[in-house]
Amino acid sequence: MKPCYIVLPTLLLYLVGCEKIAILATPKKKPIKSSTELASKAKENFWFIFHHGHYERIAETDALLMESYLANPNDPQLARYLGALHTWKITERQRETVQNPLVVNEIILAKKYFSDALVLDPHDAFSEGLLGDAELIEGQIFNDAREQVQGYFTLQQAISHWPEFNYFTAGYPMKPTLSPQSRQFKDTLNWLWKNMDVCAGETLNRKNPDLRPYMSREVHHGKQRACWNSWTAPYNFEGVCMDMGDILVKAGDWQTGIIMYQNAKLAENYSSWPYRYMLERRIQNAKENVIYFQQDNTTSDRSIMFNSGYGCMACHQQGTNTKG
Repeated sequence: MKPCYIVLPTLLLYLVGCEKIAILATPKKKPIKSSTELASKAKENFWFIFHHGHYERIAETDALLMESYLANPNDPQLARYLGALHTWKITERQRETVQNPLVVNEIILAKKYFSDALVLDPHDAFSEGLLGDAELIEGQIFNDAREQVQGYFTLQQAISHWPEFNYFTAGYPMKPTLSPQSRQFKDTLNWLWKNMDVCAGETLNRKNPDLRPYMSREVHHGKQRACWNSWTAPYNFEGVCMDMGDILVKAGDWQTGIIMYQNAKLAENYSSWPYRYMLERRIQNAKENVIYFQQDNTTSDRSIMFNSGYGCMACHQQGTNTKG
């Protein structure tokens, strides 16, 4: 008879091996696009409230999407929309009159649905980038260093699959609480510069990032479409320029920040941008905003775009008469 100290490890290895074999032998979820009236209504409702900035209607849209997803949990598009909805909810939480600690659950849900979307569509670099963001933010909220590292590597993978979109995705949520002197902040700024570089097709002048020579590169197909305005993000170009300007101002380089802000005016539809008043005030107050941005202020004109309460809408809301 073998001693128990030999038998037990062997048995554990056997059981672990059986578990892995059983998991690998179980079929993966397969993507099945929804074609029901309910799913179509839920998706249309998502884009309507997202493009019109109806933050107050997130709950009703969440219910519609969830009902549709429960009916077909194999639809990667429904999973993406749910992930995007919960990301919007937490990103623009400054709109709420009372800050509820339960809002952190939104990032947990976003992580779940972007993970679902990626399982169903492994080539979905959009969900991959936002999954990395969710992992990173959840790790920061719950002081989980390992999850933050996981998020960092998920973002690195997402960048390799779609640099024009995911350099920005990776850099966007990392800035609010970081000191401009920290290595993480400098890494974030470097990602945003690389986003500008891949869109320009060359390395931009870091002290005079004038985008006028590159406006002829605008396209609406392929990976480069993420650099410009589109139906999904009507003011993407303006929003990216404002965000980049904010980070340069937070870094103390308000002069270069102004140049980046001015680039937003190069877009053909700038005059209809609902948030142009925010950018124009930033140009006027760039020097004094250095201290406000470094203190993580939460008023729309004295905070970086991510903390303004319009961190999603600055790019995605369609042209309306937003009051300044």
